Amino acid sequence: MSFAWLKRYMPRSLYGRAALILVLPVVTLQLVVSIVFIQRHFEGVTEQMSRSVALELRYLLDEMQGLPTEASALDAIRDIARNLRFDVAFVSEAKVPYETERRWYDFSGIVVERTFEERLDELRVISMPDDWRIFAFVDTRLGPVQIGFDRPRVSASNPHQLLVNMVFFGVLMTVIAYIYLRNQLRPITRLGRVAEAFGRGQTLPYHASGAVEVRAAGNAFLSMRARIERQIEQRTMMLSGVSHDLRTPLTRLKLGLSMLDDEDREPLERDVEDMQRLLDEFLNFARGSSEGGQDLCDPLEIAKSVVDDAVRMGTKVTMAEMQTGPKAMLNSLSLRRALENLIGNAVRYGTCAEVSVIRTEKTVMFRVDDDGPGLPEDQHGAAVKPFVRLEPARNQNKGTGVGLGLAITNDIARAHGGTLRFGKSDTLGGLRAEIVIGT
Repeated sequence: MSFAWLKRYMPRSLYGRAALILVLPVVTLQLVVSIVFIQRHFEGVTEQMSRSVALELRYLLDEMQGLPTEASALDAIRDIARNLRFDVAFVSEAKVPYETERRWYDFSGIVVERTFEERLDELRVISMPDDWRIFAFVDTRLGPVQIGFDRPRVSASNPHQLLVNMVFFGVLMTVIAYIYLRNQLRPITRLGRVAEAFGRGQTLPYHASGAVEVRAAGNAFLSMRARIERQIEQRTMMLSGVSHDLRTPLTRLKLGLSMLDDEDREPLERDVEDMQRLLDEFLNFARGSSEGGQDLCDPLEIAKSVVDDAVRMGTKVTMAEMQTGPKAMLNSLSLRRALENLIGNAVRYGTCAEVSVIRTEKTVMFRVDDDGPGLPEDQHGAAVKPFVRLEPARNQNKGTGVGLGLAITNDIARAHGGTLRFGKSDTLGGLRAEIVIGT
């Protein structure tokens, strides 16, 4: 049996599911106890008490049938009824109700009525206007008689007290249990918040707390975060050191090449410039999104500044769709580098590019469209891998590089908790690259 349909109706948050785990058993137990207790206990007690009163009424009616109609006999009937704690009154036909009077929620009254009808053939109707009195109208040879008696004689007094106490203490214990459970779940939610922030490039203070299992998970996260930070730092230092060490011999090569003839110097200088650009790409890849922290930034201003700088450099790029919205926590320096990489790829393999900023309540999207040949769908995953160069011959003709531009952009998107995705441009017909970041 599949319960997949049930997931749509289940709470998604941890607090909601914890509350459901607490409330559902308590409510179910209360319903079961209420139904069983009311049906078996109160119904049985009410039926037993009603049978006792019905026997007394049977005795009173039998005595009334055997007495003469003189006034002294009527006084004797009243004396017998007084001893049995009944109030007897002779009424006219007009005062006899046409049907049983009972409030719709008076469930014990149903048992009383059923028991009296089974044991009293003379009973015509019964009236139960409140919780204190009951009036039975019976036929006798002296005419219709109204017999009144106290309601507690046929049903248990205050039967609602059990339900009230059960509901009150059930709610009280549920609230206490929820408060305790919330304190136990708080370290888990805090761990999730810190882990999500670390995925966005933020390092929030955190210390492991809570139950033993939660502390173990927290300590494991702290160790993992420390190892990742050390690895990133070591990678950056290593590539930065290599880049720095290679800059000195490159500088000497440039000085030596400047003394050669133009015919021999120019191709060698191009090789040296390629090596210089290669080192710069390695350094950018090592830095990734580590430069600066995340601050409240306007995504539209970031995109406009990148486009303006590209236009000043002679790049054919324009701003297309622009949606304003609230500021978001972003690393402006790293996002500028990511957009510059996407625009550079767009104009390298096409003739023009369009930049769009789409803002929603939960996401911010940077979109770059071009009119180039596009990218096959089966190569989307390989395009963001480091050192992967798609169509090497074309890349050599279009420009230098080692396939790190999209890898850097993908790392920056992941550092913001987002993703880099590709598709076909609806406006220019080429490649569409989108950086989608959740806010």
